[in-house]
Amino acid sequence: MGITSKPVVFAILSAAVILIGTTVTVFIPLFMPSTQPVSAYIKPYTAVEQEGRDIYMREGCNNCHTQTVRPLRTEVLRYGEYSKPEEFAYDRPFLWGSKRTGPDLNRVGGKYPDSWHYTHFKRPQGMFEKSNMPPYFWLAKNRLDTSYSFKKTTVLGYGYTEAMVKQQLEEYRAKVADENYPSKESRNVVTPLELRKELTEMDALVAYIQKLGRDVKSMETNQ
Repeated sequence: MGITSKPVVFAILSAAVILIGTTVTVFIPLFMPSTQPVSAYIKPYTAVEQEGRDIYMREGCNNCHTQTVRPLRTEVLRYGEYSKPEEFAYDRPFLWGSKRTGPDLNRVGGKYPDSWHYTHFKRPQGMFEKSNMPPYFWLAKNRLDTSYSFKKTTVLGYGYTEAMVKQQLEEYRAKVADENYPSKESRNVVTPLELRKELTEMDALVAYIQKLGRDVKSMETNQ
């Protein structure tokens, strides 16, 4: 009698073979360096940018905006160079998405000044009349909670010390609170007087948006 005449044994052996095959062809390659490319030009998010990314996910922005430019002529012409694997080395989780209610944001960093984003978050329809994006002016009324910033960057493996995280937060706070900040007027429109010297959730969100794609642009410039 062959193994095919023993259904239970056959089922167990079949499951074992499938499991081994799946492990060898799928899971093991996931941990190989060749499947996790990293470029020296791609830098981890700063503590402020990571806080902004968390707010971006919390508010469900990734439900309407993808962050991946496909290698299609129409996409490249509209959004810029197509997405590369190495630029997502620090994205946990990645936010590629599959639905574009709004435009793709993977190359939006540096496209507009900070003032544009403060005005846009305040009232999207003021920038695009037919936009169905809700306003996010209230984010400027929330002081940014940084109590877990260092823990986040540690868990994500960014390699920052606690002192470095504090410095990043302080430097960005000083930047947006400075009287010579180029986007001071637009920021003051949405930020309450008592929070203008502090970091707000909107400040962090703007920092994250301005990060998107900027490292890749530097990488392409130096190649």
